[in-house]
Amino acid sequence: MSSLFLRTLREDPADAEVPSHKLLVRAGYVRRVAPGVYSWLPLGLTVLRRVEAIVREEMDAMGGQEIQFPALLPREPYEATNRWTEYGPNLFRLKDRKGGDYLLGPTHEELFTLTVKGEYSSYKDYPVVLYQVQNKYRDEERPRAGILRGREFLMKDSYSFDLSDEGLSESYAKHRDTYQRIFTRLGLRYVIVAATSGAMGGSASEEFLAESETGEDTFVRGPGGYAANVEAVTTPAPPARSLEGLPAAQVHHTPDTPTIESLVTFLNGAGLGPENDRRSFTAADTLKNVLLKTRRPGEQEWELLGVGVPGDREVDMKRLEAALEPAEVALLEDADFAQNAFLTKGYIGPGALAANGVRFLVDPRIVTGTAWVTGADKADHHVVDLVAGRDFTPDGTIEAAEVRAGDPSPDGTGVLEAARGIEIGHIFQLGRKYADAFSLDALGPDSKPVRITMGSYGIGVSRLVAVIAEQSHDDSGLIWPRSVSPFDVHVVVAGKSEELLAGGEAMATELEAQGLSVVLDDRKASPGVKFADAELVGVPTIVVVGRGLAAGVVELKDRASGERVEIAREGAAAHVAGIVRG
Repeated sequence: MSSLFLRTLREDPADAEVPSHKLLVRAGYVRRVAPGVYSWLPLGLTVLRRVEAIVREEMDAMGGQEIQFPALLPREPYEATNRWTEYGPNLFRLKDRKGGDYLLGPTHEELFTLTVKGEYSSYKDYPVVLYQVQNKYRDEERPRAGILRGREFLMKDSYSFDLSDEGLSESYAKHRDTYQRIFTRLGLRYVIVAATSGAMGGSASEEFLAESETGEDTFVRGPGGYAANVEAVTTPAPPARSLEGLPAAQVHHTPDTPTIESLVTFLNGAGLGPENDRRSFTAADTLKNVLLKTRRPGEQEWELLGVGVPGDREVDMKRLEAALEPAEVALLEDADFAQNAFLTKGYIGPGALAANGVRFLVDPRIVTGTAWVTGADKADHHVVDLVAGRDFTPDGTIEAAEVRAGDPSPDGTGVLEAARGIEIGHIFQLGRKYADAFSLDALGPDSKPVRITMGSYGIGVSRLVAVIAEQSHDDSGLIWPRSVSPFDVHVVVAGKSEELLAGGEAMATELEAQGLSVVLDDRKASPGVKFADAELVGVPTIVVVGRGLAAGVVELKDRASGERVEIAREGAAAHVAGIVRG
């Protein structure tokens, strides 16, 4: 350690919010260069390379073949799939000296497809799985959490090419199994959840989420095994109700009630219904109509959209955006209301939307026969008992309302519980979106063209380093799983005498002779500083060469459990090697 390029820090970096960010910087694994851009120092790069090695070993074992594409890519392939526009501001775009348009690759479906098209032509060539481990670039609006969400990151992306949908299902299943082996070898606690495909396109889609309280992805799970990212949760729709015998809709003067809370308070104080049977209202009896504007990629004009949800629910913008992908979505501003005088802010109802041709999508719970209190399209007025299917007809349903713990599980096995996680992998059955864009065909046995179907499978390799740190640390520092630790053993010389230093060097030499990688703290620092750094750096096995050496013993510490034992110096290297190898 006297020559290792390493400086540990005692204080957390000012911009760090999550444990992995704090500890990886403090322990000297990474250093910030710019927002969302980090350098990997020797210890960090060693861990990163060990994670990469596990990913490569498992990808090779499943039959994947590694290739490498450039990060600097021309515009044309991304124009062909419309993703030059669809990616919006997340894409790093640049021009060369001749004015040609380029981008820094966020993902490489286009290049993989074109490469296979250029090399393969017969059905005999398929199936094939290609992968790369390469830096990707996305212009995150708010890069945060260190290497968990950066603008430059290392990713493994692989692609399967099959002749049939059945073949795609097999390739998808193989990747799913491979991912489980990878994450198990890395010692991660993770769940597999149903997900949305987003800008990737395609049908089936699942995310691998590492369980973490600091995760930015919320997922839900039911007692029967159902698990999904909140964006992918489908709301069970109740059965439609009969329209017979329902009271007529009535407009009421409801002064100063622009919010659901103020409306419910007013209604419960208004004494609606017969004197001996006054009605009571809750937020769940109201229909909240949220006005948005959307536009397709490449379009200039915005289109109004009304979204109706039960009044006891908020609109979840992530769910809404996923439901409308790839369209851009924004809430209306004051200027938008001014341009559309039929919209009475705080009192919007389905009537004005229908009369003015505004598309109106509702939560799946708003079924025929359900009665609602909602805006009457007039300031200080609401309509009571407005019945879906009788008084208004939505243009369709949309999954936009927040998902809450206690909601029914879509598989009917009970109620949902909520948890948080960090995305570590995502697998997609892309289908023929990219094959269609580039006419990727194989000549079949009957000499007729067969359109290839594709799968896409990603793992955030650099993110995995931070995720492991999130799950494997304590108040003193990092605790690396043996599979990715920068060293097998950390030897601490607990003293400054020449005898102890010689004893530490001899211990390290014997451990290396056992085939172990060793870091030796030979610095002229106090034992307290050395112990603190050993715990911060996080090597799972620590050997302390201290005062006990004179009595023929050294101390062995397990970083994860904190257990300390004295063992005989004679044969200590073989003993430690046995522990490391399990």
